[in-house]
Amino acid sequence: MDGYNAVSLLGIVLLPGIAWVFSADRRKMNWRVIGWGIGIQLAFALFLFRAPVAAKLFLFVNGAAVKVLGCAGKGTEFLFGPLATGSSGFILAIQGLATIPFFSALVAVLYFTGVLPLMIRAFAAVFTWLMRVSGAESLCAASNIFVGIESALTVKPHLSEMTRSELCTVLAVGMATVASNVLLMYVSMLKALFPNIAGHLISASLLSAPAALVMSKILLPETGAPKTLGTRVRPHYERESSLFEAIINGANAGLRLVGGICALLLAVLGLVALVNLLLGAVGGWVNSWTGWTVDWTLEGLLGCLFWPFAVIMGVPPADVGVVAKILGTRAVVTEIAGYQQLAGALEAGRLMHPRSQVIAAYALCGFAHIASMSIFVGGVAALVPERTRDLVAVGFRALVAATLACLLTGAVAGTFYTAGSGL
Repeated sequence: MDGYNAVSLLGIVLLPGIAWVFSADRRKMNWRVIGWGIGIQLAFALFLFRAPVAAKLFLFVNGAAVKVLGCAGKGTEFLFGPLATGSSGFILAIQGLATIPFFSALVAVLYFTGVLPLMIRAFAAVFTWLMRVSGAESLCAASNIFVGIESALTVKPHLSEMTRSELCTVLAVGMATVASNVLLMYVSMLKALFPNIAGHLISASLLSAPAALVMSKILLPETGAPKTLGTRVRPHYERESSLFEAIINGANAGLRLVGGICALLLAVLGLVALVNLLLGAVGGWVNSWTGWTVDWTLEGLLGCLFWPFAVIMGVPPADVGVVAKILGTRAVVTEIAGYQQLAGALEAGRLMHPRSQVIAAYALCGFAHIASMSIFVGGVAALVPERTRDLVAVGFRALVAATLACLLTGAVAGTFYTAGSGL
C-alpha cells in the first residue's frame, strides 16, 4: 500500500467521523450498521481491485455493458442518423439521454420476468441479516442499486409507518446511488476517454448502497421501533399483464424521465449561470480590491468546500483542485454536468494521475445534489402525503448522508486501487 492508498484508508475513518460530529444523537450509534456497512464495502473493493480473477470478471462485465449500450444505440441511429454516431462530437440529448427509454424498457422486462425482484431480495436479505436494519430499509437500499426514485414503490405499503430515521434512509439511499437506466448514459459520455468506466460505475453503484445506510444511520440514528425490524420484506410492485405491456410502460416511463432530466438541466444550468453572473460581478470587485484570485462561481466556491474531501479520498495533490471543483459542480448542477466536466478534464489532460479519475468516477456516482433532494422528497411525499412534514424535515440531512456516502465510496476505491490492478 503506497502513501495515497493510506490516505484513502484514513478517509474511510474520517468521513464517518464527520457524519458523527453532525449526528442528531451521537450517543445512539448502531455500531453493527457502521461496522458491517463499511466491511461490505471493503470486502467487495478488496476482491475487485486485488483478486486475480476479479480483473477478468470486471472486464467481462464492462464489455457486456458496452455491448448493451451498443444495442441501445441502434434506436438512436435510426432516429437521428449521423448525429447518433458521434461524428459531430458528443451530443448529450442524442448519445446520452436518448438511450434511457431502452434501458427503462429493459428494466421493466427484468421486473416482469422476475429476475430483478429476485436480485433485489437477495441483496436486501444480506443487508437485513448483517446490518440489522429494518426489512423495508434493506429492501429500498437493494432496489436503489438497480432503479431510481421508483424504488420507493417497492416499500410503499410500509412508508406510512416508517420512523423518521427510516424515511431519512429511504431518501439517502436514493440520492447516494444512480438508476441503471441513467448509469450507462454516463458510460456513453466517458467510454472513449475512460475505457473501463462501465465496470467502475457498476461497482460504484453496488458500493454506495451500504455506504448510504451507514451515513444515514450515523446522521439520524434510530430512536423509534421500526415495524419491519428483523423481518424480510418482499418488493411491492404492480406486474403488467404481458411482456409487451411491460416494454411499452418501461419505454414510456423512460421517455418521461428524459423529459424531466432535460427540464431540470435547462432550469438548473440557467439559474446557476444567473447566480454566477451576480457572484462574478461582486467577486470581480472584491478580487480587484483585495488582490485575491478567488473563482467567484458556485462551482468554484463549492470546490473550495470539497477540497479537503478530495484530499482525504486520496486524490494526488496535483489533481485535488480539479476533482474538488467537479464534486462542487455535482452538488449544484447534477452529476450529469459533473461527469461532463470529468470527461472534459480527461480530454484536456488536466488529471495527471489515473487514480484521480477512478476516485472521481466513484465519488460522482450518485444523485447527491440539491435538485435531486427536491425530486426524492416530492416523489416519496406523493406516495404518503401524510408524511410530507417528516420527509421535508429529514431531506437535507439525507442529502448530506448521500454526499458523504458517495465520498466514502470514492475513498474505498482509492484504498485498493493501484496502477497495476489492471482496471
